[in-house]
Amino acid sequence: MYLVYLLAWKIISLLPEKTAYQVANLVADYFFKRNGKGIKRLRSNYRKVLPEISNSELENLTKLGMRSYLRYWFDTFRLNTWSKSKIIDSTTVKRENLLRDPIALKQGCIVALPHAGNWDHAAAYFCSTGITLTAVVEKLKPEAIFRKFLEYRSSIGIEPISHKEKTIPILLERLAAGKLVALVADRDMSRNGIEVDFMGGIAKMPSGPAILALKSGSPLLTAYIRYLSNGIEITFDETIKLPISGSQEEQIKIVTQSMADNFAKRIKESPVDWHMLQRIWINEEN
Repeated sequence: MYLVYLLAWKIISLLPEKTAYQVANLVADYFFKRNGKGIKRLRSNYRKVLPEISNSELENLTKLGMRSYLRYWFDTFRLNTWSKSKIIDSTTVKRENLLRDPIALKQGCIVALPHAGNWDHAAAYFCSTGITLTAVVEKLKPEAIFRKFLEYRSSIGIEPISHKEKTIPILLERLAAGKLVALVADRDMSRNGIEVDFMGGIAKMPSGPAILALKSGSPLLTAYIRYLSNGIEITFDETIKLPISGSQEEQIKIVTQSMADNFAKRIKESPVDWHMLQRIWINEEN
């Protein structure tokens, strides 16, 4: 499996750009037609986001969502061949000052984002413009593939930390040093997630972003990344002002709900680039 993975990575990185993304669409359409578990879950998640759309509109959204998802993977396989100027020129950012100002003031900054667009491209943009970052990454199997991804993300300028480690103390150290911490946070990978109201259903999201914000005092932003024809667009939003009353549990819940509300708003605006092929809402079947 590892050798096949490396071969695919190598071949895709060498293909001409137009050909590569034509292949990506063909692969996406193949998986869409097979209608496997991931496709069914993606369709179900989109229905939750846009309950009012017709079945035909839902099918088209699911097909385009898979194309966006495969574009993410093909971008990832090709990103380390891009020049710094290509990375910068293919990135548009809205309210970039929300991130750059606290970093310039050495306050540290936490960015929480959902599985949307290409977060590696976004990270590469900030690393290319002078802001390196620390990110928690999901540990993949087999181990060889996980190490390959660690190596890849390190080459971009990301300090990757496995979610299996005790991440909070490490991330608090980075924030105290005025660094940027980025966390993909729309799906809880532990048993300690916070229940939130998410687009009319109950979902669990990680408590880490809220805990870091409350312990460090660093601003917590959310970011939504969507694809443009020639790259990505990153939109930053502020979360609620940190509460100063109530128990720690209550404070974490308030901040996490604010994060979830920001995610919901942006996902509804551009659901096609939300690549969620896993279960989100806890009251749904596996």
